[in-house]
Amino acid sequence: MFRSLLALALLPLASASAQTPWPRDGAKEYLVPVAPGESLRVTVAGSGETVVLVPGLFGSAFGYRHLLAMLPAAGFRTIVIEPLGIGRSTRPKRADYSLTAQADRLDAVLRSLDESPAIVVGHSLGASMALRLAYRHPGRVRALIALDGGPAEQAATPGLRRAMRYAPWVKWLGGMKRIRPQMRKGLIAASGNASWVTDQVMDGYTAGARADLDGTLLAFIAMAETREPERISPHLAEIHCPVRLVIGTAPHEGGVEPKQVQLLRDRLPDFRIDSIPGAGQYLFEEQPSSVVAVIRRVGLTRTASAGSVH
Repeated sequence: MFRSLLALALLPLASASAQTPWPRDGAKEYLVPVAPGESLRVTVAGSGETVVLVPGLFGSAFGYRHLLAMLPAAGFRTIVIEPLGIGRSTRPKRADYSLTAQADRLDAVLRSLDESPAIVVGHSLGASMALRLAYRHPGRVRALIALDGGPAEQAATPGLRRAMRYAPWVKWLGGMKRIRPQMRKGLIAASGNASWVTDQVMDGYTAGARADLDGTLLAFIAMAETREPERISPHLAEIHCPVRLVIGTAPHEGGVEPKQVQLLRDRLPDFRIDSIPGAGQYLFEEQPSSVVAVIRRVGLTRTASAGSVH
């Protein structure tokens, strides 16, 4: 039981570091202050209509490396914002790690960059941050794409909160040598086609945690203990921009709960589901070209709608 809880607790520790070798042709990186002691790592590439990519708890700009190359080539200005405590963003011990606070930080970054309304793409728990951004700061979101993520009401499941009680023992038990195999198993189980889970990719997904294991563990303990100041479900009807849920149809662990999908259907004014056959939860790793195709369709739809207004 202890081992299974520990593995559950540590699965979300994937992120990237500046030393990770991944393609960043023309990309620029910034550390954007959003509050005293709080700065978010932002990666920007390309020009054109803005697409904002928000990783989930186990993600980073490294996880979006394919989209960071493909979206600029398709004519999009592409921005990855790593939420507080995730990727290479700072990990202050006493910060507010609620999804609501994370959404407000996304707004702060976009305001700092003086960005126009964007297509916001969120993966897994990042989708819940994006949904909160859409109703709290509607002027920031032109359209929203949720990659295998829904309206989660908290940053950590009860199982994760229980597992994080064992976090102080991690370094004593062997640190990253014990974590990495468990993470790999989790990534494979969540994928439809796990051929992308190579040693090099694992280096990228574990680099940030390896560089600051203490800080990462403390941040995730704080996330596990955080209470949301308000629920998102009563506010979904306030989101008037198009929302697209993209799911992989291959059997895989994780994903959006059916009750969350039904909630989106019932309450969002403009909602549709796109499916990607053969993919699992890591759509942007398994079939990045299909994700780009969805983003392009959403961008074209919004452009056509804007052009039809008289």
